[in-house]
Amino acid sequence: MHHPSRSFINSIGTAVPDYVCTQSQAAEFMVDVLQLDEQDSRRVRALYRHTRIDKRHTVLADYTHPKEEFTFYPNTPGLEPFPTVRQRMEVYRREAVPLALRSIHDCFSRYPDFDPQTITHLITVSCTGLYAPGPDIELIEALRLPTSTQRLAINFMGCYGAFNGLKTADAIVRADPDAKVLVVCIELCSIHFQKKTDTDYLLSNALFADGSAAVLVESRPRPDQSFLLRSFYCDLLPEGKDAMAWHVSDFGFEMTLTAQVPIFIQQGIKQLMNRLLAQCCLTSDDVGYYALHPGGRRILEVIEEQLGLNSYDNRFAYDVLRQNGNMSSATVLFVLKEIWNELSSGLTDFKSNQPNILSCAFGPGLTLESMILEAVMAESVQAKPISEYSSASVQLL
Repeated sequence: MHHPSRSFINSIGTAVPDYVCTQSQAAEFMVDVLQLDEQDSRRVRALYRHTRIDKRHTVLADYTHPKEEFTFYPNTPGLEPFPTVRQRMEVYRREAVPLALRSIHDCFSRYPDFDPQTITHLITVSCTGLYAPGPDIELIEALRLPTSTQRLAINFMGCYGAFNGLKTADAIVRADPDAKVLVVCIELCSIHFQKKTDTDYLLSNALFADGSAAVLVESRPRPDQSFLLRSFYCDLLPEGKDAMAWHVSDFGFEMTLTAQVPIFIQQGIKQLMNRLLAQCCLTSDDVGYYALHPGGRRILEVIEEQLGLNSYDNRFAYDVLRQNGNMSSATVLFVLKEIWNELSSGLTDFKSNQPNILSCAFGPGLTLESMILEAVMAESVQAKPISEYSSASVQLL
């Protein structure tokens, strides 16, 4: 059935770099390069343990290799001379597009009936690197798309950037039902490590990682499974604008992330969700799944407190946080992919009266972005109730 003036996510792909850094490895890297005393070393190790992150991925081998084998940072005490913005942007130019291509190919492989040559628009989202001609043009060439493919770059919006990419894709597809929009988030957060001992920097160094995600948006759903983009809602909490910031400095991009961020989110999240739901004439009872951006453990906890959720409701975000850390704009798409995979597996209680997915992310501003998606499932693939599976198989979930 064709839905007039609607847009659907019809595939989601993800990719992470090959270098895997466990959280304990990352903590030891910090202790070593910051040359911390015993008390501060204990503090950093405790901070890393409490993040609920097991591992993160990075394009830089240095985080996983002994200091004497560094190839990006100098093999010197204090890492001097510390890499400049130029050196970091050279890594971005070299690594961003190959990683993005992996997430795009993953996206296409999950939708074999789709012809990539029919893509009409490409939207790239990133806040961790800039150059021109940029990743958008390199992706057009690498995918051998027509040179007439329309391009848009959404830059420097931080962790909520994917929402702007999806809102733009939604507007394009609603205006032109023949449009096929590829949205690609590419974030290499690990190239911006700052060797400062302020709590803000210790926290951001403990959370952020590299990753890419790609989604395909069309005006018609797939025969088997799609996510209908129902509604978006954005708000600003200007009183929190100093709590989260992202500035270009001489030695990379500097992230300010204070302990006040969860407090501001706590104050604004309930009203944001109520307004979003009201736009769709929905209540929280109509929401079956949550795709919350795992900005950090405490952010997830305050949202749960405010919205009356438990950690099981929020399992997709915790899973992505544990396996990947915070990959800025790409992260929420990883969470959506987890929900997509669970729905398509049939190992879930899909309730046709609760097909809605509530999603949100946060960033500089302090910006709160949110959206409602609706899982559109073909009758033949709608998930079987958990009760139909044996107790043995349920225990494996």
